[in-house]
Amino acid sequence: MSLLIAQNLSKSYQEAHGRLDVLRGLDLTIEAGEMLAITGQSGCGKSTLLHVLGMLDHADSGTILFQDKPISIKDKTIHEFRNRHIGFVFQFHYLLEDFTAEENIAMPQFLASHNFTKSLKQARELLKELGLYDRREHYPNQLSGGEQQRVAVARAMINSPEILLADEPTGNLDPVHSSELVDLLHQYNRTREQTLVVVTHDMNIAAGVKIHYVLADGILHPA
Repeated sequence: MSLLIAQNLSKSYQEAHGRLDVLRGLDLTIEAGEMLAITGQSGCGKSTLLHVLGMLDHADSGTILFQDKPISIKDKTIHEFRNRHIGFVFQFHYLLEDFTAEENIAMPQFLASHNFTKSLKQARELLKELGLYDRREHYPNQLSGGEQQRVAVARAMINSPEILLADEPTGNLDPVHSSELVDLLHQYNRTREQTLVVVTHDMNIAAGVKIHYVLADGILHPA
């Protein structure tokens, strides 16, 4: 049983000069434990595809199956499904500025369990794994860019999602912190068999992943 299957996805936007077709009958199958990269020219629709797969945006047509069951952004409980089963890491960390590192990480589990003590305890365990335990009470503006993004990864992982979607996760990082973050993602894939989809413009990242697709003309091509 495949973890996630996208079938015949289409997505377009209406612009001043006419319709822009971003996805054109796109198909994708993701097996549990896989780590795959998606590259493509700027504006080709990589982020759009990730948002559609993660139930943050809707396709104009097509079907998405999660563990053989259809899912839709129109489902009444899709926000609960998304919180429990899908983790997101974006180019911008989107940490809550008024919350500490441990509080930011704990939030998704608190929303799922309503047990803040348990959520905070698990957040601290993740911070220890990341070597950031001594930064647990720091606010985002007191953390470096690399630390902020590692906190964002921990936040995405706290509910042990079946799939982690990363959209240009190193886009705002210098080469050293970029390498550290990529190593972290590989570590999660290797030690936890974490399923990962990474959208990136960095060919060095894509080269280190066994499965690599290029998005062009609205469909995915094996690299």
